[in-house]
Amino acid sequence: EIVGKDISKAQIVVNGAGAAAISCTRLYVALGADPKNIVMCDSKGVIRKDAPNLTEQKAEFATDRNLHSLEEAVKGSDVFIGLSKGNVLTPEMLLSMNKDAIVFAMANPTPEIDYDLAIKTRKDIIMATGRSDFPNQVNNVLGFPYIFRGALDVRATKINEEMKLAAVHAIAELAKKPVPQKVSLVYGGENLTFGRNYIIPKPFDPRLIYEVPPAIAKAAIASGVAQKPITDWEAYKGELMDRIGVGSKEIRLLQDRAKRAPKRIVFAEADQLEVLKAAQRIYEDGIGIPVLLGNKELIKALKYEIGFNGRVDVIDPKSDAEKARREKFVKHYWKLRERRGITYEVAERLMRERNYFGTMLVETGQADAMITGYSHAYPNAIRPVLEIIKKEEGVRRIAAASIMLSKQGPIFLSDATININPTAEELANIALLTARAVKFFGLEPSVAMLSYSNFGSAVSESSLKVREAVAYLHKNHPDLVVDGEIQADFALNPDKIAKNYPFSKLNNGKAANVLIFPNLEAANISYKLLKETEHLDTIGPVILGLTKPIHVATLGSTVDEMVNLATLAVIQAQSE
Repeated sequence: EIVGKDISKAQIVVNGAGAAAISCTRLYVALGADPKNIVMCDSKGVIRKDAPNLTEQKAEFATDRNLHSLEEAVKGSDVFIGLSKGNVLTPEMLLSMNKDAIVFAMANPTPEIDYDLAIKTRKDIIMATGRSDFPNQVNNVLGFPYIFRGALDVRATKINEEMKLAAVHAIAELAKKPVPQKVSLVYGGENLTFGRNYIIPKPFDPRLIYEVPPAIAKAAIASGVAQKPITDWEAYKGELMDRIGVGSKEIRLLQDRAKRAPKRIVFAEADQLEVLKAAQRIYEDGIGIPVLLGNKELIKALKYEIGFNGRVDVIDPKSDAEKARREKFVKHYWKLRERRGITYEVAERLMRERNYFGTMLVETGQADAMITGYSHAYPNAIRPVLEIIKKEEGVRRIAAASIMLSKQGPIFLSDATININPTAEELANIALLTARAVKFFGLEPSVAMLSYSNFGSAVSESSLKVREAVAYLHKNHPDLVVDGEIQADFALNPDKIAKNYPFSKLNNGKAANVLIFPNLEAANISYKLLKETEHLDTIGPVILGLTKPIHVATLGSTVDEMVNLATLAVIQAQSE
């Protein structure tokens, strides 16, 4: 596919005639290779039809062409498959192959030709080995576990050719999809996109578990060897996804909600590679419709680099093409800020900046949501949002919640990014905003107002502030499950609460799912520690209290974090 060759016309040399070579070659024939174009060699040279005492398996791929040695067989070939021993393919042999030679040198630990030697010999080569320290590692863990998973889940009576072919196609299709950042990080952060140096998924790719087994199961059912057919494929895929770690179920449910009605999401820093990868995921998974802001030529080049072929809007706020729209935004913004020290000239300058321009796209209804913050300090990224987007009715001060998807369910931590040292009234406001966000997720909030003190065990300005906030909430929102001041370990341990503080509203047999911190410093440190040590999936920080879903990711956020935040923004836009 990459080199544009027809498999039915490709000249293929298989070096090796053991079980692996025979099985692989049969698979190539099933996929369209012409047996007349296949030459198989063993330790004695080319396997010819006139050779005496051929086994049934070798006879299947014996040739009547006038070829005797590996050197002769390789000349003018398109593909070399090595399932033999190390260093049998020389640079001279490699040079004798056709243009865009494909070489699978599978002998381990020493391939039939050294990887570095091969790519030094030919720049047009597509090279794969069984080694993990080179690109295109062919590893049987890509297939066997998932083939067995799919076969067992439908109680297949055998593993047949149809199931193996299904595995081939599922693995091949996965190689063409955007690679999760967590996979890239395992391999030194390299940019993995379908092409000469990435023709097959990496063994650590978590998507294999929910991409390959369903294909196997469907093939088993279609070929009549399944004893327990699957009817709900989405549910089955969900069961497989649950096997890959905490948090995946909640994120999958959010993504399913978003896909029902995708919305237009502005990515204000689309000329950053990781941001563009997040936009690609959002587009290709059907979660939303990206609107990319930045230099058009740079974004075009980056899209090509990562294989992002989707037709989406790319807007450069500084360009002459945007002059008319920019002028409308300037007037709108100036009207909002004319009594806040902003002159018309300053408004013109600011509207050339992507965060201002992107926020105005959302404010004027030309987009539904926005994600920014990847390459900017949080205060700078959020400033345009606060200046342009209105607060929800009754909200005096916005807040932000960071959501950690733990083994015991989502935990909402507030506020780790916006309110530096909130007053008691502001703490109560943060608690109410966060509790409302929890209900948005379909959960009942259980709010712990955190301190280093437990119900008056220590007295300080900070603990008294928390106590005052709790008193306000108990008086004005008696139905809300909230209590404090309380230490974090008690808030998260129902047994400790029941034993030591049975009077508490939090004594309901459940761990608190909302943690409100006395100040930003405590919240930010706690969130970052948990995030880095527990390696939990996260969503956020989610801005609470605005009329439009605009979120500011933290500096250097991962692709997954930006995808999660964008997914939530789509759902919020749907509810708007």
